[in-house]
Amino acid sequence: GELVAVMGPSGSGKSTLLNLAGGLDRPTAGEVCVEGHILGQMSRRQLAALRRRRVGYVFQSLNLLPSLTAVENVALPLELDGVGVRSARRIAQAALAEVDMAGFEGRFPDALSGGQQQRVAIARALVGQRRLVLADEPTGALDSDTGDTVMRVLRARVDSGAAGVLVTHDMRQAQWA
Repeated sequence: GELVAVMGPSGSGKSTLLNLAGGLDRPTAGEVCVEGHILGQMSRRQLAALRRRRVGYVFQSLNLLPSLTAVENVALPLELDGVGVRSARRIAQAALAEVDMAGFEGRFPDALSGGQQQRVAIARALVGQRRLVLADEPTGALDSDTGDTVMRVLRARVDSGAAGVLVTHDMRQAQWA
């Protein structure tokens, strides 16, 4: 139920922290525990399932699949987890609408601006029952109004019980935490 902002100079380990919390990297010492699961003790398959179901990740590089439309990119984690295509697409459309991307569902990433691509990535991170949202500079390519829209959506998810970790260089965005 908290949103925590992590700030610091480049190279200080902010993105590494998110990679550890999301199970993308394994710690060389200590433990990382997410929802009672010690990530270092989980198989790659178990980690992938945990990320699909419970951990939303907004990557700095976005990581959208270029061969999928916006709605397909957002629906993919749900479909991989067994949600039917129609249902997953309906949920994905609602997530896109939350970040002001209604009407862009059928566009491929290369037909979207950088800011629009970033909003698709944010919708993908928030879709479904995600209990932990890890966001690495989620508003970096957005104007201030769109950035505020995204932060309101993230804040609402946290206020409804999810946890959020926000890496940012922007003090204005950090104030949402």
